[in-house]
Amino acid sequence: MRTDLDRGRQGPRQALVIGAGLSGSAVAHSLASRGWSVTVLDQGEGVGAGASGLPAGLAAPHVSPDDNVLSRITRAGVQATLHRAQTLLQHGTDWALSGVLEHNIAGKRRLPTAAPGDTSTPASAAHIAAAGLPPDTPALWHAHAGWIRPRQLVSAQLQTPGVQVKWGQKVSAIAKNGEAWTALNAQGQVLGQAPLLVVASAFDSLALLQNQPGFAVPLNPLRGQVSWGLMSELEADLRADALAASANPHPSNLPPFPVNGHGSFISGVPSPEGPMAWYIGSTFERDCEQAPVRTEDHAANQVRLATLLPHLGEAMKRQFQPDRIHGWAGLRCTLPNRLPAVGPVDSQRLPGLWISAGMGARGISLAVLCGELVATWLENQALPLPPDLVKHLTAERYVST
Repeated sequence: MRTDLDRGRQGPRQALVIGAGLSGSAVAHSLASRGWSVTVLDQGEGVGAGASGLPAGLAAPHVSPDDNVLSRITRAGVQATLHRAQTLLQHGTDWALSGVLEHNIAGKRRLPTAAPGDTSTPASAAHIAAAGLPPDTPALWHAHAGWIRPRQLVSAQLQTPGVQVKWGQKVSAIAKNGEAWTALNAQGQVLGQAPLLVVASAFDSLALLQNQPGFAVPLNPLRGQVSWGLMSELEADLRADALAASANPHPSNLPPFPVNGHGSFISGVPSPEGPMAWYIGSTFERDCEQAPVRTEDHAANQVRLATLLPHLGEAMKRQFQPDRIHGWAGLRCTLPNRLPAVGPVDSQRLPGLWISAGMGARGISLAVLCGELVATWLENQALPLPPDLVKHLTAERYVST
């Protein structure tokens, strides 16, 4: 595939990336790993100021009976993310290939008849029992899946040689200046410029791009809140409950792996402050452009936990008391078909202007793949996906002819 920046190998390859979250850091890492000089601008004062500040999340595949486009792309994305984590992160501290049990609530998820590989299978009786669910619970087991702390992944990607990050840089406008794209602040001062500009600032991408001629990518905000608490308090409660019931004084209904299917429950992962924590979430609120932590969303996550893991949800009621519960909320960015927009915005009218945004709630599973897609396009290398899947991710699918 020829790109709008088909410069061959002549001269320095320079890129400017707006946004230092999962998407922007993935693009920066993939380009810098191929010899590009990348400058990243972010309005935050450090890693994780936006949605990538999520304390913990899952890299887990999406399954469907027909193995649809979303399932195939997400599966490839999870593989890319876990490979990147294995390369850059510390296992057991920053991430873990833990496997994920998917509680198939209301039969929402079914494996295809001809399952691709054996990484997703019907859950075994042992896995269902370990999750504290009844023996007849419909569930899937995703072996090639696990939890990740996004901030650690972002930080590691931004430390790639060839990447320079400038924090506290609020980009208010972008403009083409000769052969280069320029990022400007509110006072019109130049914050950076390069022949290639990749906008990867989640929903803030819309404000930067909406005035460009022909831009039509329908980005929408998606607010999400995660509730979390300390493992020490949870384990003490579970031991007390077991003793009161004259049972084994060791918690036996705390899953040793993450469980998803109605939100997700993850335990035994470091908290933002350091001590081990558990997490449940997240909420989904569309068309909301603010992300405060709300008491009512803690209540919604408690209901989510009670649906996902009924026995554990009952045992954890005290964890949601105001003096115990903690929260994190962030603003994500989504598109109507739940697939991101990647690549040139409009190679004819806006050469050199690219995007990597619209990951929705699947940023952990998709951002690394999208960063690789950007870099392989530009380097004329083999793409990380077959062409029939790539076409569903191209930003130019929204260009009106």
